[in-house]
Amino acid sequence: MTDRPVPALPADDLAQACDIVGADAWRALAGRRVFLTGGTGFIGKWLVASLVEADRRFDLGCELVLLSRNPEAFAAHAPHLACAPRVRLVRGDVRDFEFPDGPFDQVIHAATDVVAQNTPEQMFATCVDGTRRALDFAIHSRATNFLLVSSGAIYGRQPSTIDRVPETYAGAPDCLLPASAYGEGKRVSEWLACARSAGSGMPVKIARCFAFVGPYLPLDKHFALGNFLRDAIAGQPIVIKGDGTALRSYLHAADMAGWLWTILLRGRSGIAYNVGGEESLSIAQLAQRVIDVTGSPSRIEVQAQSTPGQTAERYVPDASRARTGLNLATPTPLDSAIQRTARWLRQHECSGMSPQVAR
Repeated sequence: MTDRPVPALPADDLAQACDIVGADAWRALAGRRVFLTGGTGFIGKWLVASLVEADRRFDLGCELVLLSRNPEAFAAHAPHLACAPRVRLVRGDVRDFEFPDGPFDQVIHAATDVVAQNTPEQMFATCVDGTRRALDFAIHSRATNFLLVSSGAIYGRQPSTIDRVPETYAGAPDCLLPASAYGEGKRVSEWLACARSAGSGMPVKIARCFAFVGPYLPLDKHFALGNFLRDAIAGQPIVIKGDGTALRSYLHAADMAGWLWTILLRGRSGIAYNVGGEESLSIAQLAQRVIDVTGSPSRIEVQAQSTPGQTAERYVPDASRARTGLNLATPTPLDSAIQRTARWLRQHECSGMSPQVAR
């Protein structure tokens, strides 16, 4: 990890996230206590930063308790978050952490690092055991709301006949493939959350996250857009390891954070909401968009040849349930999302994105 702490998020991005949620919804957290797992990752840092901003704006007096395996490392990595007023870090592993004292009103379970070097069995166990522990804690602390941050991976391979996969799609990962560990783990986590809700009466909301773009996105992991931005800003070749035909969509992280808080505060219990962009484009098209938007001299290198007649793999959500059901504003257009992220990265010389996130 770099010695330099990560910079704060842009003020405009934080304002956007807060505005999506709205003052009335935020005020439901006034004087409340929130517990967050996974708060040191990409999604988690956006949740922390947006709540800190909402607390400042609306004087919520809301306490946020953040679980971390290494609080000292996270405090060095993101001191503006770890040392923010009313943010407290507690040490522990999501699978077996000791319960903090006192009641908590809201519990958000956003843990499980998809870039961790775990075996498939370890990945699956972390998903399931971590969710079970978070649910145990939520019920123990008499929480009145629980948000499970799940994944679009629960749908398995998206059929070519479905342009955007809805929450009602009943597909699943291939249970015979070890690589399905993450998707299967999230599926079981969703079942656990709903079963525990039925038994306890605790409201449970589920957010199925897809792909995102924005500050704090790792630039040296398996996130294609992060790698493309890194190489475009450096003027280096953008290397596509596959054939470039896979289809994806992207949501700006400010929209993501606003959507997640809205789902927690205004979503329906026992309902899953897709969280992601709906503009579909191939990985090769994405690389070209990054070059065009950033004005980079980079060239594109596609390492694999496409197979004639082969259907492109697709990972694109239908997000209409969240957009219309929760009255969410139109998301940031992709070109603007790329441009804003690239500007922030250039301002900070890509600071803090490539190192491993402290856990």
